[in-house]
Amino acid sequence: MNLTVVLAEDDPDIQLVARLALKRAGFIVRVVGNGQAALDAVREQAPDVVLLDWMMPELDGPETCRQLKADPATAAIPVIFLTAKSQEAEIQRGLSLGASGYVTKPFDALSLGQQVKDIVAKTP
Repeated sequence: MNLTVVLAEDDPDIQLVARLALKRAGFIVRVVGNGQAALDAVREQAPDVVLLDWMMPELDGPETCRQLKADPATAAIPVIFLTAKSQEAEIQRGLSLGASGYVTKPFDALSLGQQVKDIVAKTP
């Protein structure tokens, strides 16, 4: 069975590379360009996992994660930050908001799908 993912990323080049990498790994991918669109997509059809960029227009990744985790209907969906924000304080902030994991940019397109699967598998 293929896992579904909502990828919230505002950079078209990263959207393309990540989408192709995830599809290659067997994911069904829905790409959105900001946090509000991610919330809308998740509420419309719950995915198996959400990948969030940290810095996005309209609603940033941390606030999107906070809202997903605060809503009982979406709280159990694993959230993974996919971001260039790689300092320990930011990683800890993301995890404290309820994220299941963290993948830093630039990411390895060949291993992105497996990284996401590994994080989802470890999520309670």
